Amino acid sequence: MPDRPLPIPTPTSQPYWDALRQHRLVLQYSPSTGQWVYYPRNLAPGTLADDLEWREVTGTGVVYTFTIADRPTAPAWQGASPQLIAVVELDEGPKMTTELVGVAPDAIRIGMRVRAVFDDVTGSEVTLLRFRPTSGASR
Repeated sequence: MPDRPLPIPTPTSQPYWDALRQHRLVLQYSPSTGQWVYYPRNLAPGTLADDLEWREVTGTGVVYTFTIADRPTAPAWQGASPQLIAVVELDEGPKMTTELVGVAPDAIRIGMRVRAVFDDVTGSEVTLLRFRPTSGASR
């Protein structure tokens, strides 16, 4: 991967990045609200409950929406076109913005089943989360 900006974990998001490095996907869960929380934060949205805990999720879901960026989305992505940018709705409910891999642009469909893949960035301690189609059908 060319020199591209990488995420910088914060104390709040560090457990998320540590799990990705282990090829696991964890998200925060609020027992008091019974809801999953993504992106990482200190307090549950809406109630400000301080009971957020990290739980492992399946890493499977569906394409909720997507776009095909034929032009670089930033200078560092020059030559990386097309970018297959999607919002994936995990089976547990949260939606995550991500990049699709292992699929032709014309094969992407809303509702397409996908699974997490873990992209260890060479020369760094960062693992990026991406999604690829599963062999199953749409929901």
